[in-house]
Amino acid sequence: MISFIIWLLHIYSFGLTESPRNTFNHKQQCEDTSHRIVRIIAPIQCVLSIKMASVDNNKTNQTNFTANYCHFNDDFKYILLPVSYTLVFVIGLALNATALYVIVFRTKRWKPSTIYMFNLTVCDTLYIFTLPFLIYYYADKNDWPFSELFCKLIRFLFYANLYGSILFLSCISLHRFVGICYPVRSLNWVSARQARLVSLAVWACVLFCQAPVLYFSRTRDVNTERICHDTTSPELFDDFLVYSSVISVLMFALPFMVVMVCNGLMVRKLLDTGWGSGARTEEERGGLTAQRSKQKSVKMIIIVLAAFMLCFLPFHLTRSLYYFFRYLRQVNPAQISCSLVEASSVAYKITRPLASANSCVDPILYFLAGQDARSNLTKKRKLPPPKANSGIQTLTVER
Repeated sequence: MISFIIWLLHIYSFGLTESPRNTFNHKQQCEDTSHRIVRIIAPIQCVLSIKMASVDNNKTNQTNFTANYCHFNDDFKYILLPVSYTLVFVIGLALNATALYVIVFRTKRWKPSTIYMFNLTVCDTLYIFTLPFLIYYYADKNDWPFSELFCKLIRFLFYANLYGSILFLSCISLHRFVGICYPVRSLNWVSARQARLVSLAVWACVLFCQAPVLYFSRTRDVNTERICHDTTSPELFDDFLVYSSVISVLMFALPFMVVMVCNGLMVRKLLDTGWGSGARTEEERGGLTAQRSKQKSVKMIIIVLAAFMLCFLPFHLTRSLYYFFRYLRQVNPAQISCSLVEASSVAYKITRPLASANSCVDPILYFLAGQDARSNLTKKRKLPPPKANSGIQTLTVER
């Protein structure tokens, strides 16, 4: 159609320049008119020619991409993801709602660990509210019924929850490490005010680093369906690969190393027989307190490591392999087979529910690792003991 318009304009301008020359005045008029029209038509011809070249180039790129793209059957995700996301939604909503209730309404004094757990719970709750839309999307076999803007928001909240959880778990590990390995200095290093400032910095970091997701996330119409890409559109995949690699290093690999080092040093300190024993006074109550504190710290270490090992590590490993093989397939199809790309894609999709399951693990971290959380959940108020001669018994009142 564009070439026909160019040809028609060219013939028209040619006809004007080659019009009959009956008289000198008529000849001069035709030449002036044709020159004016040619000056008007020339830019239009240039723009249309560039547009044609761009269309041809896009067609060539799309043809090359289609030729190198692997088509494989991933229908299993239409069962796996809706079922797993439904379980995460039901369990995670109950646990996080309970955790928020206890923190907000039952906790009077917010310690630094309480502040970190509150932010972690808020992060998980925001993500849980996005799951019904993903459940509907995958149950309907990749047919996104909402707008592209909402697709961007859903993907953004997923990654914001993922890396927000990683960073806040890292903060909790650092807080416990300072308290165990440097108990005296921690009195000056750790405070509720500092924990609030650190939490604000974490949120700012997460929002800044995940903002590009709002650009990369796209919808694409395929036949009668609209796909909401969990990565990005094919033409932006190379740029997304660079961005995703940088984020994985900065917001997963480095925090993972910090968590491993901190927890390793804490275990070493806790295994020291002299840690927390103190003087055997008041019928060794100090020793009992130290033993409880040690058990609490061990529980915290186990749950944090479980969250990283089961939820975050498999997801990042399989995703990195899938992105890497997919990129190599586009660059050199002979080097990477489609079966290898398919295997990495299947592994990546299987680990996605594990990454979502951290929303259920995080509240368990709060309830099992802290004696204060359990006591706040079933809090009872004890009246002051009566005077020696009053004869009134101590009452226990439900709160």
